[in-house]
Amino acid sequence: MQFLKRLCNFAPIMTVNLEGEQHRQGRIEVICGSMFSGKTEELIRRMKRATFARQRVIIFKPQIDKRYSVSNVVSHDRNEIPSTPITCASEITGSLGRDERGGYAIDVVGVDEAQFIDNGLVAVCNELADNGVRVIVAGLDMDYKGEPFGPIPSLCAVADDVTKVHAICVRCGALAYVSHRLVNNDSQVLIGEQAEYEPLCRECYNKLRYSK
Repeated sequence: MQFLKRLCNFAPIMTVNLEGEQHRQGRIEVICGSMFSGKTEELIRRMKRATFARQRVIIFKPQIDKRYSVSNVVSHDRNEIPSTPITCASEITGSLGRDERGGYAIDVVGVDEAQFIDNGLVAVCNELADNGVRVIVAGLDMDYKGEPFGPIPSLCAVADDVTKVHAICVRCGALAYVSHRLVNNDSQVLIGEQAEYEPLCRECYNKLRYSK
């Protein structure tokens, strides 16, 4: 009898927990690091898992990034997923439909190479998360000079979860810190690959930097 009484006392809590499992909670996840660190690979993995779970997903990429594909998001290991190219952050919400309750008709939104998107991305991600959408953003947190890059640092500040991934320094084998530019170009935005960039640890990068 005492056991049944205790069970009845727990019943309201169990109901709340069950209802909570059904409630869609928005969040912002940021995957950041240097080039060749597996950011896009991790983004694709999370998006595919959401697809396997039968969630409604969509992924965006900056239109200027056409290295592997005009429309698909493609990792350095050539894994890919269909995406929607955009020129500015406001196009993200404009591409999403509304459900019968007035919310966004999507469960998960992915954004790749987010450092190339304007700072309005922070407000867009917050709006989506506040409306129950899971937002997964991947991008460089620093440019080739080791300085904060685009909206990524601000997104890290407001994110529910930040994953810092690392490449391997090509000079010494330590964890890479920054994407060192190999070509003579002072523009912050320069789309490139291994011919233009190499991942370096802090020590190797500083040796090159101060030897010039």
